[in-house]
Amino acid sequence: MQVLVRDNNVEQALKVLKRKLQREGLFREMRERRAYEKPSERRIREKAQAVSRHRKAMRKRMQREGR
Repeated sequence: MQVLVRDNNVEQALKVLKRKLQREGLFREMRERRAYEKPSERRIREKAQAVSRHRKAMRKRMQREGR
């Protein structure tokens, strides 16, 4: 990953870098890897995340359709 620093504006470059890392999911992955997670707990968490994503998509879809 690469971020260009323009006009010695390091703060702006850091902001862009953090945004890119956030989109890649690096911070979330670091938080998850802090401690060992049992495979059963991982499956439960991933299933809950999938349900949450689905519900969010349905909310957005219903909002777009005007229901």
